[in-house]
Amino acid sequence: MSILTVTDLSCSFGGRRILEGASFRLLNGEHVGLVGANGEGKSTFLKIICGQLAPDAGKVEWAGRVSAGYLDQHSTLQKGQTIRDVLRGAFSEMFRMEEEMLALYDRMGSCTEEELPALLDEVGEIQTILEHSGFYTIDARIEEFANGLGLGEIGLDRDVDELSGGQRSKVLLTKLLLQNPSILILDEPTNYLDENHIRWLSDFLRNYENAFILVSHDIAFLNETVNLIYHVENAVLTRYVGNYDEFLKMYELKKRQNEQAYEKQQKEIESLEKFIAKNKARAATAALARSRQKRLDKMELIDKTREKAKPVFAFRSARAPGRVIFETKNLVLGYDSALTKPLNISLERGQKVAVKGVNGLGKSTLLKTLLGIIPPFSGEVLRDEYLYVGYFEQEESASDRTALEEVWNEYPSMTNGEVRAALAKCALTNEHITSQMRVLSGGENAKVRLCKLMLKDVNFLVLDEPTNHLDPDAKEELARAIREFKGTVLLVCHESEFYSGVVTDVWNVEDWTTKVV
Repeated sequence: MSILTVTDLSCSFGGRRILEGASFRLLNGEHVGLVGANGEGKSTFLKIICGQLAPDAGKVEWAGRVSAGYLDQHSTLQKGQTIRDVLRGAFSEMFRMEEEMLALYDRMGSCTEEELPALLDEVGEIQTILEHSGFYTIDARIEEFANGLGLGEIGLDRDVDELSGGQRSKVLLTKLLLQNPSILILDEPTNYLDENHIRWLSDFLRNYENAFILVSHDIAFLNETVNLIYHVENAVLTRYVGNYDEFLKMYELKKRQNEQAYEKQQKEIESLEKFIAKNKARAATAALARSRQKRLDKMELIDKTREKAKPVFAFRSARAPGRVIFETKNLVLGYDSALTKPLNISLERGQKVAVKGVNGLGKSTLLKTLLGIIPPFSGEVLRDEYLYVGYFEQEESASDRTALEEVWNEYPSMTNGEVRAALAKCALTNEHITSQMRVLSGGENAKVRLCKLMLKDVNFLVLDEPTNHLDPDAKEELARAIREFKGTVLLVCHESEFYSGVVTDVWNVEDWTTKVV
């Protein structure tokens, strides 16, 4: 049964054409991956089908009695609630039914004998619905889902006001999964999840009985969870059966076939044009020339495959520091309480280290403490005096400045042309460059921030989850740039397939923590 039908959808955003005549049909139980390069409009498409944005043309039709659950990149939480309060909100309809049932019990105390049977029937009906819906095991389900996505480590009685952006995303994702809607719509759900939590989510989605549409740039995750791919490129939406790897094979084959057909047609056009030019003036061959012209006029032209601009990343090296970048003496990470045992670690010039481990154990705290952004809980960090640091922070609020202004603000001595050229190297078009940072997609935003970093002379790169939001081409290029960087690198990342060919060492914060993992 079709639960969602999209017909001839067209839309533009910020002067950019996002989709042109796109059609889409989602059947019950289909697991769809929506893929494409950064800025192709995947998140915009999700917002349109959820009714948050209006298309320029086309129709979006939902089947009756379908419940849709949508998690986007910029979802928010209300202030003043605990994590447990938010998660219990997934069952608000059941709690409303329980209140109705308790009110019926109260009425029984003062009702007549004639009214009692009807009230008992109503209570029995509600009781049956609640039992079949698992209402009396809600707290156990909340614990199971919360632990699966790492919220148990944070504490379910924690106020949501105290959470980081990544932790808030986890809370919203957990609530959405608990709601068990007819269709899940997920926009980059693996951002801010570590390997264990991604594995849990992957298992959950693989066994999910209902339909979902998933936007993700995590190829391994897509391969594990989806059985259909919808690819958006140059405003065209194309359907492929299979997981991401199978899509890629079919996409490359289709591209080669199109290129061959285009070249063959161009040769035919050239041949026809030569014949027409040579023979149209001669009376004996003029009829043949006109016939060839008609054939040429009726020909349906094949479009040449338009290659998307790919980013070119390169980090500029500053003068070399001393042999030891930093060393710690009995360093304990933490804020109000200790997160780790005393650490005596060091990093030497030229080392490239990935920091891994489950969320909540202090990976970002480690980076900020080593850089002196926050003080140690105890102990000290000794840094080389000739460090030129390039720091990519995991979370950074988007400004109202355009991408051009964002870079120019940091490098005012650059000319307009120089800033534009630097952004263009990151595969950002004129439309991106003149758009406000807050309206750019997560991947486009990350490319602007990487651009600023690459204009700086550095000898120590500190990158906190730089692959979040980046499409596969950008990830591949970033890995190459880090590999070729002559300086030292400290990288927090949950994608082992990204850093495995880049780093010289891996540090696991689970070996340092005071928490039970």
